[in-house]
Amino acid sequence: MTALNAWIRKTPSWQAIITLILALWFGGSLMLDFVLMPGMYSLGMMSQPDFPAMGYSAFERFNHLELLFGGLALTGVLVLNRQDHFFGSQTRKAIILSTLLLGIAIAYTYFFTPQMSALGMSLTPLEPLTGFSPLMETIQQGYWVLEVLKLASAWVLLRLCHRQMQVS
Repeated sequence: MTALNAWIRKTPSWQAIITLILALWFGGSLMLDFVLMPGMYSLGMMSQPDFPAMGYSAFERFNHLELLFGGLALTGVLVLNRQDHFFGSQTRKAIILSTLLLGIAIAYTYFFTPQMSALGMSLTPLEPLTGFSPLMETIQQGYWVLEVLKLASAWVLLRLCHRQMQVS
């Protein structure tokens, strides 16, 4: 019993786990959107014929991390709500935000990334693609709307966790 109590004291709290996950997710998204993608664009990598395959590979990995982060964030919010009503009057907001974050990660993983990669690939190797199709532009606009929503939701949930940690 003593060993179990010592182990429980050493494990990080759900508040710390949620905060760490949201901070990593928020920072990684900012890095991907505002450093990596503009850097690849400025170097001319997006006009290379193998860019869609490389982009799919990179985004697929990040999307799967987002699924993991979204699942852990939602789990943490639900556990904290069940254990000690951590968020108080903000419980509904925290659950909605964490569910929204997981939903956005699912949409990226199973719709946006595969569709954008498929539209970017040329099925005839001798004829390179020229420009973006109107469907690609529409999907990219949807991606950016969800990205802004994801960043705002992660920021609000991170602030909510931080505020509740200071109160308790």
